[in-house]
Amino acid sequence: MTTNTMLKLAARPKGLVTRDNFEISQGPVPEPNDGEFVVKVEMISIDPAMRGWMNEGKSYVPPVGIGEVMRALAGGTVIASKHPRFKEGDMVTGLLGVQEYAVSDGQSITAIDTSSASLADWLGGLGMPGITAYFGLLEIGQPKEGETVLVSAASGAVGSIVGQIAKIKGCRVVGIAGGAEKCAYVTDELGFDACIDYKNDDVFAGIKEHCPNGVDVYFENVGGTIFDAALSHMNTFGRIPVCGMISAYNATSAPDGPKNLRFVLVNRLTMRGFIVFDFFDRYPEAIKALSEWNEKGLIKFRQDVREGGVHAYPDVLNELFSGGNNGKLVLKV
Repeated sequence: MTTNTMLKLAARPKGLVTRDNFEISQGPVPEPNDGEFVVKVEMISIDPAMRGWMNEGKSYVPPVGIGEVMRALAGGTVIASKHPRFKEGDMVTGLLGVQEYAVSDGQSITAIDTSSASLADWLGGLGMPGITAYFGLLEIGQPKEGETVLVSAASGAVGSIVGQIAKIKGCRVVGIAGGAEKCAYVTDELGFDACIDYKNDDVFAGIKEHCPNGVDVYFENVGGTIFDAALSHMNTFGRIPVCGMISAYNATSAPDGPKNLRFVLVNRLTMRGFIVFDFFDRYPEAIKALSEWNEKGLIKFRQDVREGGVHAYPDVLNELFSGGNNGKLVLKV
């Protein structure tokens, strides 16, 4: 009999996750009840938000419970269905978890067309990272032609798309990324005007050099000292979409910075945190625009697909926090 391999949260991490924080469990493949369907999971999206989902405390979603299957966006094929909208053979993405088979009632599940884009693309550029970039930049950042947009984590799943959309909108775009190879990818492949290597360059000096007219929109993905440097260069009435704070996700003590929030007052900045689910009803708008830009060659998607299945999850997740990934990180099941 076919079994379902599941990764369950066994203990709340302190700092980076370890294998001891999880339990590998075996169980039967679920059977659908009326109004449900079963998905054979083929790829799991590896996202920084996962680390926050393991922490106890107030957040935008409840924490993953001890003993529960680790929460994850994933994609795969419907193999059995008693649901009116999903049939066997359909390809879907949604909150399916870190497991080989998942049962769903259709809530927060999207049917996808893999004839036009790969499943990895639907978890990356056409999925949550692309949609996050689209609404974060255009709704909150509101870039105008000729303005300067600064993007942290510029080679990552979200930042890479933010910068490309900003170029489409006629902006000067400067990225911040870790290492010469990633910076070259950001400028040479994605078309950013410049990229600052935070591992080897002085970020403050780099922003001053590459943003001589200041920064109008700063897309925040990392927090800490990089956020400090960006705040120091914001123009009056600048906008800061706050998408993530990855530098603090594994912190065991208070992170260093930001220390100069006075610039929010002095420069009358608009700073707004957001979660992609805030725009759930408008996902089709973003997917349509991203698909059209991709088909026209205006936006490129890069996925970093890893092997190893459910068992590899802890090590692959930690790649996000060491900068070991190149593009959207996806785990093949």
